[in-house]
Amino acid sequence: MKAFLDSDFILETETAKELFHNAAKKMPIIDYHCHLSPKQIAENKNFKNLTELWLYGDHYKWRAMRTNGVSEEYCTGNKTDWEKFYEWAKTVPHTLRNPLYHWTHMELKSFFGYEGILNEHTAKEVWDLANEKLKTEAFTPQGLMQMMNVELVCTTDDPIDSLEYHIQIANSDCKTKVYATWRPDKAMAVDDPESYNDYIDKLSEVSEISINTLEDLYKALNKRHDFFAEIGCKLSDHGIEEFYAGDYSEEEVKIIFSKVRSGNKLTAVEIRKFQSAMMYELGIMDHKKGWVQQFHYGAIRNNNTRLLSKLGPDTGFDSIHDVNSAAAMSKFLDRLDSEDKLARTIIYNLNPANNDVVATMIGNFQDGSVAGKMQFGSGWWFLDQKTGMEAQMNSLSNMGLLSRFVGMLTDSRSFLSYPRHEYFRRILCNLLGNDVENGLINHDMDLLGSMVENICYYNAKKYFNFN
Repeated sequence: MKAFLDSDFILETETAKELFHNAAKKMPIIDYHCHLSPKQIAENKNFKNLTELWLYGDHYKWRAMRTNGVSEEYCTGNKTDWEKFYEWAKTVPHTLRNPLYHWTHMELKSFFGYEGILNEHTAKEVWDLANEKLKTEAFTPQGLMQMMNVELVCTTDDPIDSLEYHIQIANSDCKTKVYATWRPDKAMAVDDPESYNDYIDKLSEVSEISINTLEDLYKALNKRHDFFAEIGCKLSDHGIEEFYAGDYSEEEVKIIFSKVRSGNKLTAVEIRKFQSAMMYELGIMDHKKGWVQQFHYGAIRNNNTRLLSKLGPDTGFDSIHDVNSAAAMSKFLDRLDSEDKLARTIIYNLNPANNDVVATMIGNFQDGSVAGKMQFGSGWWFLDQKTGMEAQMNSLSNMGLLSRFVGMLTDSRSFLSYPRHEYFRRILCNLLGNDVENGLINHDMDLLGSMVENICYYNAKKYFNFN
């Protein structure tokens, strides 16, 4: 029987062990999509305790705690940080076979050197150990990233953001590079006229363009897009329920924008036409700059309206959607490609039933201009666990070229999430090791080692043109 979380965790063969320890483990981390706070990185202040660092904003943990019968006051409520942590510690033993069990103990071991098991009996021991270390300089946001050999991160930023903290970081001695990512979801969210118009007013203010017409909107977004590029942005990201590629005319979209700008509710058809036009225009902007565009699709959000009204979005009430988006995805990509304006693109699906759809779709638009121009993104959100990552890599291997894959990201708001890269790397090495063991691929350690290093680091560095 293997020990839990030993040095060969997940690695089932000698080849897998050799690949991980000699190739994967040493590679720096490029976290090209995350939700870390640029403000926290720039200010680089110590966290007051483990709960602030580990549980604030972590809807993965909140979902598990609620499922375990923990009341909301210990998740997002007013209980003390110690009380919240203690309830999480009591929940951890019940997360067996959930990736939270692996992540929790990998993070405690990687950052704090704790090799025990977190539960209600060890909670105080872990709390005291972690909080003592959190007082030191090594455990600031920048220190934590250095500890994990994080070379670069890309945060997620709205077009109206000032990027003041990115500028501050760039002019500091921070050893980790921090780039912004353009996330224009709110510029498309016309389903709620009141919120949308509030947002457009803010966009108007920061762009110094009075936005009354569709043309004004495009001008304002282009101006902010230019600003993001000046600050070093190289990527966009879009959180979409599905791909929008409906038919529309420019005149129709102008009328639709005027209607919503006047505070009027749009029909479902009008919303789709507007979203389709916006996705196309935003794709054109990205291609012109030479950026990478990312699409995260397939979530059905805010399912619990009672708790949404009480707690707000991003608090753990989202799930996998069963939307069929293959035809729309094809139409959207083909329109840009037919005009030779299709940027390098990464597609992340949340429904594992769509793995082969995405893996085959990207092959339609590989044009030889860039190795792996079209990417099937790593397992995302509910799929960034062992089964989900294996399934994504198997589909990519069967339908495309795993060797050109740009690898893992955290998609996280937590500075303790970097062991997820190690988790991914172990899973990757184990897949390859098992193939060698079963005679499915040859035992060429130079070839395999180079492939692992590329997927873990070099492919992303080259693909995104990171310096």
